[in-house]
Amino acid sequence: MMVKPFTKPFGYEPIIGKDDLSKSSRKKVQKAGDWKSVLLRIWRLIDQQRGLLIAVLFLVFASSALALVGPLMIGNIIDRYIIPKKVDGLGMQIGWLLTVYASFSVATYLQNYWMVGIAQQTVYRMRTHLFGQLQKLPIRFFDKRQHGELMSRMTNDIESVSQTLNSSLIQVFSSVLTLVGTVSIMLYLSPLLTLLTMIIVPLMFLAMRWITRRTGILFKEQQRAIGELNGMIEETVSGQRVVKAFSREQNVIDEFAEKSERLKLAGFWAQTYSGFIPKVMNTLNNMSFAIVAGVGGLLAVTGYGGVTVGTIVIFSEYARQFTRPLNDLANQFNTVLSAVAGAERVFAIMDEPVEKDEVAEQTYTLQGDVEFRDVTFGYDEEVILNSINFHVKPGETAAFVGATGAGKTTIMQLLSRFYEVDGGQILLDGVPIDQLPRQSVRSQMAFVLQDPFLFEATVRENIRYGQLDATDEEVEEAAKQANAHAFISNLPKGYDTVLTAGGEEISQGQKQLLSIARALVADPKLLLLDEATSSIDTVTELAIQEALERLTTGRTSFIIAHRLNTIRKADRIYVLADGEIMESGSHAELLERKGMFYDMLENID
Repeated sequence: MMVKPFTKPFGYEPIIGKDDLSKSSRKKVQKAGDWKSVLLRIWRLIDQQRGLLIAVLFLVFASSALALVGPLMIGNIIDRYIIPKKVDGLGMQIGWLLTVYASFSVATYLQNYWMVGIAQQTVYRMRTHLFGQLQKLPIRFFDKRQHGELMSRMTNDIESVSQTLNSSLIQVFSSVLTLVGTVSIMLYLSPLLTLLTMIIVPLMFLAMRWITRRTGILFKEQQRAIGELNGMIEETVSGQRVVKAFSREQNVIDEFAEKSERLKLAGFWAQTYSGFIPKVMNTLNNMSFAIVAGVGGLLAVTGYGGVTVGTIVIFSEYARQFTRPLNDLANQFNTVLSAVAGAERVFAIMDEPVEKDEVAEQTYTLQGDVEFRDVTFGYDEEVILNSINFHVKPGETAAFVGATGAGKTTIMQLLSRFYEVDGGQILLDGVPIDQLPRQSVRSQMAFVLQDPFLFEATVRENIRYGQLDATDEEVEEAAKQANAHAFISNLPKGYDTVLTAGGEEISQGQKQLLSIARALVADPKLLLLDEATSSIDTVTELAIQEALERLTTGRTSFIIAHRLNTIRKADRIYVLADGEIMESGSHAELLERKGMFYDMLENID
């Protein structure tokens, strides 16, 4: 797919149509109540630094006042010293004028410096809160969202809030103060010239209204397009092996170009429409200046209304100073639009319901007795498990076999409370699982998955992830028990070798051995093995199998088996089909029964 060059006026037709610009559509996209709630939440975050914020607002007031004093002093110098050609006292007046502008510069520097600190602290708090919220959300939340899109909210959306707080907040306060002060002084000096200056105000508001109706929708579209693009990039980079294995490079390039095109269109038109604001404001500003200069000059010549040359100079400066805050407010409005769109996406994640325990968090010691009573569960109204019943006593090993989609992994997910049952009960040590402290129970579980995940850290740190306070000796002992010590010793820096995220520099079998060592160092009461020996060569499988036997000894273990010969020693094997347990028993009992399990073994042979 080739991206077409700009061939139409302004590049492309807007991606918003007439329906998008209708009043009803705008209300759906952008509700005033939503704006107020988002801005109020941002304000509450800023308000936590109230003392420094008050100091900044005081400096904004001071700098705005100094900016208003300057033109008055210039007009006074012109009327009292320059026109009469009076030298005596002129130097002192110029000195005071320099002092005013120097003080203005210092106040502006300090308010910007302190505001940057407030903004960064506020964004830090927002970012930390969002990351903490992500850790508390249930697995079901992540199943339905692209990881890259979530990362975009963590980075791009929060950064847009940061940029706005760094500059826009001060600018808005300063502009409002300057506007009020300017109009007050102009009215005092000459109501007539003030009225002439105000002629452009209705034109400004009409122009602003026309522009902001479009930019609000476009900035939201831009933030959404950034999230989609980041999600696609994260997916493609993570699945690069699959992309190359199926020769889909051109397909993902085309898809990226399409999403990038949408982002470009949204960004182009958002910036194009918002770019009209300074152009329109400058034009109206020049019109105002011409009116004040022309009419003011005529009044000064005729002597009508007490207008002097100094008054014209003051008014000319104030006329610019009157339109400048309006211009600044218009420009900052677009920045605020982008920030509100980003903050809205961030707060949407913060408002997601988190995992909650019905009981207060406390320490609970598991014995390892597990029972499923008439457990029913489904994803999005599709029933996966239907009336599941089994009982595993402490120290026993239960194995689950069946075709893909039979519900084996779902049982593990429910036992770990990644999902909640739709019906029935799961009992741990005879107590309903939802009446036990979630984190305490999970801390006594360990998982060995089919595709183990390794962090970008040393081998030692990856193993220690199972028990963060484990000593180096305990880590190495766990590695020995997992049959991983030999290959770790042959790595360039042994246990201090840094692995990349995913551990691409070691084999799948070696990653699995590290995962077993991680589980061993955790010393869990419940052990969950999800096809831990699949996709492993025979030699490595023997090492893993030996390590797993050590790992399961004395622990209640649940095994999802891909290779049926690896579960011969299980105390009980459950055969699942279509979300139901079709038969159960020991390996010998199931073979003697010659049912589904027997047929599965026969088909493998």
